[in-house]
Amino acid sequence: MQHTAILALEDGTVFQGRAYGAPTLRTGEVVFNTSITGYQEVFTDPSYTGQIVVLTNPQIGNYGTTPADNEAARPYIEGLVVRELAETPSNWRSHESADQFLSNAGIPVISEMDTRALVRKLRIGGVLRGALSTASHTPAELVEIARNSPSMAGLDLATRVST
Repeated sequence: MQHTAILALEDGTVFQGRAYGAPTLRTGEVVFNTSITGYQEVFTDPSYTGQIVVLTNPQIGNYGTTPADNEAARPYIEGLVVRELAETPSNWRSHESADQFLSNAGIPVISEMDTRALVRKLRIGGVLRGALSTASHTPAELVEIARNSPSMAGLDLATRVST
């Protein structure tokens, strides 16, 4: 069964797509990454703590995930936004799909949405706080949650990523 995911931004913009990952709600600063490969490294990069990451490559997950490619012991992103998430990876090194990897870590994913429009908005206007839900929330609720989420400015992120 296909579930709907919603990404709502603090400026009132709402995107809907297909839900993957964990059935949950996460908030964070919405940013983008233009890498062609290395999505697992982005997921596990501590520099993305507190951020919902938009990947601009149109298909993510086609080679799965493997522990050898982790940058850290766990994923640090708050959520993931993609155009298309491959459901069946094709790689002899793959241990699990990107969906399984993020679901096991409690991270929501939204796919099948116009990532180009979102990246254009962020590139022109700068980062925005967002709320990403793969659970049951209305767009209006999520916009309000995004507006009330903490800003990244002044946060002590070092304590959240240090071991």
